[in-house]
Amino acid sequence: MLNTALHTLRSRWVTFAGSFVALSLGVALLTVMGLALASSPDAPQRAPERFAAAPAVVRGQDTLRVPTPVGDRTRKLARPRAVPGPTVTKLARLGTVVEDRSFPVRVLGGTVDAEESGASGVSGVSGVPSDLVGHPWSTAAFAPYALDAGRAPRTADEVVVTGGWAAPGERVRTDRGTVRVVGTVPDRGFEDAVFYTDARAARLSPPSVQLVVVAADVDAVREAVRGSAGVRVLTGDERRYADAASDRDSEALTAMNALFGTAGGVTGFVSVFVVASTFAFTVAQRRREFGLLRTAGATPGQLRRMVLAEALLVGVAASAAGCVLGSYGAPWLAAWVADSGPAPDRFTIGDHTWPYHLAFWAGLLVALCGVVAASWRAGRTGPAQALREASVETGVMTPGRWLAGLGLLLTAVVTLGTALAGDPGDLLHRKTYISRPMLLITAAALLAPVMVRPLTRPASWLPGATGMLVRGNAASGVRRTAAVAAPVLVTVALAGSLLGATAVLHEAEATETRERTTAAFVVTAPDGGAGFDARTVERLRAVPGTVVSPSASSAVYVLEEGVALIGSEARAVGSPRGLAATSRLPLAAGRATDLDDHSIIVNEEWERHSVGQDVRVWLGDGTERTLRIAAVMRTGTGGNGVYVTAANAAGAPVDRADVTLADGADGEAVAAGLREAVRAAGGQVLTRDEWVAATYPETDRPTRLGVLLVLGIALLYTGISLVNTMVMATADRVRDLAVLRLSGATNGQVLRLVGAESLMVVVVGALLGLVVAALNLAGMWSALGLLSVRPSLGLPWAAIGTAAGACAVLAVAASVAPAALALRRRAVETAGVRE
Repeated sequence: MLNTALHTLRSRWVTFAGSFVALSLGVALLTVMGLALASSPDAPQRAPERFAAAPAVVRGQDTLRVPTPVGDRTRKLARPRAVPGPTVTKLARLGTVVEDRSFPVRVLGGTVDAEESGASGVSGVSGVPSDLVGHPWSTAAFAPYALDAGRAPRTADEVVVTGGWAAPGERVRTDRGTVRVVGTVPDRGFEDAVFYTDARAARLSPPSVQLVVVAADVDAVREAVRGSAGVRVLTGDERRYADAASDRDSEALTAMNALFGTAGGVTGFVSVFVVASTFAFTVAQRRREFGLLRTAGATPGQLRRMVLAEALLVGVAASAAGCVLGSYGAPWLAAWVADSGPAPDRFTIGDHTWPYHLAFWAGLLVALCGVVAASWRAGRTGPAQALREASVETGVMTPGRWLAGLGLLLTAVVTLGTALAGDPGDLLHRKTYISRPMLLITAAALLAPVMVRPLTRPASWLPGATGMLVRGNAASGVRRTAAVAAPVLVTVALAGSLLGATAVLHEAEATETRERTTAAFVVTAPDGGAGFDARTVERLRAVPGTVVSPSASSAVYVLEEGVALIGSEARAVGSPRGLAATSRLPLAAGRATDLDDHSIIVNEEWERHSVGQDVRVWLGDGTERTLRIAAVMRTGTGGNGVYVTAANAAGAPVDRADVTLADGADGEAVAAGLREAVRAAGGQVLTRDEWVAATYPETDRPTRLGVLLVLGIALLYTGISLVNTMVMATADRVRDLAVLRLSGATNGQVLRLVGAESLMVVVVGALLGLVVAALNLAGMWSALGLLSVRPSLGLPWAAIGTAAGACAVLAVAASVAPAALALRRRAVETAGVRE
């Protein structure tokens, strides 16, 4: 059988080329995903940046550690603690102690000198950064920064800047006041810094100090901090943990792992789906060949072994080629995710071998599994098949195919109903709405032959004989039509499901936030964590005709089921009455005005969520408290968080103020007063709709890039598979096209017929994919309705149309081109060819 398989591969190489390309591409994608996942845990560590020359850096507690019966559970604190004052005093006895302070600085326009001379502002152009980070000048030596022009700052309005975007002597207008540049230092690549005097930096930054640099013996420093809970001494390479980029790298790696894991799962599914469909179609094309072998005395077992041997040979070659392709594609993917943002900028592909083994053997297994059912069907081919001239396919829907298709459809319906009855919020998670379409896609592909004839019936409405031939060829070649429609089904279903899910979820979150906020204006502080000081808050409260509710962003941690430490975003309000006046919380029980310093408002996702119950929590700085539940909010989309008072916010600065108009107040006058109140602090005054639009943009960057990566991989794969399948299907119909020529059809008429048939197949696949996308989104719409969120009903028609249009172009090109080449031969010669 091996020799026969080798001869078959050589003689029918065009038929097996599609299977080879589909499988090699799938193995390549699995290799790329495996290499990316294997490289993420040991990604190159970022070297210390701001504190590369610091002797020792002492950091306050930044991690919450809670003991449980199964070990300690840890979470990153939202509000890291400052280095305790007594500890700083002890450190000062050992040597020089420098307090590190960081705060945002925004360039509001060009240099004052340029404006006075009539020149245009330079903010955001000519390499001038609009957003900088401020530091005290005493910390510049720890990077180290060295002056390349000018001198150090001496007075409150003097600064030193990095990068040379402003020359010594120029004045710059910022949200921290107008300053004069007296010196410049080289740009080290990791920040755009502006250095103030130590005294000025202390007034501009938050009062707490989380990092101090100590110039003393390291062992003595460690001894001095012994007994201070959570305080760490960072030396050597550990000094990188004092850089802001360290936390960003950790978060990026976590997000990247989730992204590549999801993409790998989708890739595996699409690979199995497409390869199995391609192998099944390849075997179906060879019915007469198998009939001739049976006539010559081959047994069903020999036919099955031959088909499996062919799959083995193709699988080995394609898997090896796919591993080679993956080794070249992985570095390209790493560079893309590093440049685009999902991964740290230092991420590279490491030297790992297990992804190659996994991808190779997975590809071989997919090839063999994909041909098992086809080999069984080949073994059942009778000798009479060799005598058949008609290409009408019978017995396409076997009992096994009916059972598998209906079983998967029933599984999808049951799991959806179970999720809606149990935890509707689970349907809103990314892993769920990406993986759920796979069940319905597979079920639709298995049941597609049943839908071919009804869906192709409208083709008979086309004028002339074209419609009759299109419908007749589609109906007589049901298996061929279903096989070609499968890639289109996957493409349209994934595009509609993924892009539709993200759009529905985004709009639901924005709608939920809009309905929860009754304020006319929302005043937000500049990014960076400094927030509004007490004087700014008082100026806001003093604006006539307003009810102002200032609040701060923090977090609350709770231990659920005794082993899971869960963190929730918390909004700390200054006054419960102000909260009630500026918001409409989706309360399921209790009242917002019952909130006080000893209570908390939670949501139904919490394990304990009954009004009056006591719950043990840890605040944003790790302080343990027992609070009474004053009210319970509905779960919603999962972004409701919790509410506490400012006393339980761990000193978090006010970063937002919701403003409601008093009766008879003039909105424009109030807006002008609010802008004047926060002008010195650099705050931004937005209407409610503007704030919602800014809070929930079209799609956040990580989600957009993740969906684009998953979709890009799937659509590239299915697009190539569609071309392969169309070429195989057209090559199998060369004799039919010759018969049309002999019947009097011109070359142009034959090519138009081939194009029309291709479009008809794309329409079948697109309609099935549209049904799958609609059913998946219907599950999300139902879940949002049960969570008391009003979803918008609609499909991403632009994305679906683009995907279907691309499939149509590929299908027509991949069918018309080989047909045109076939028509160059004489019709009599082609019609006389026997397989």
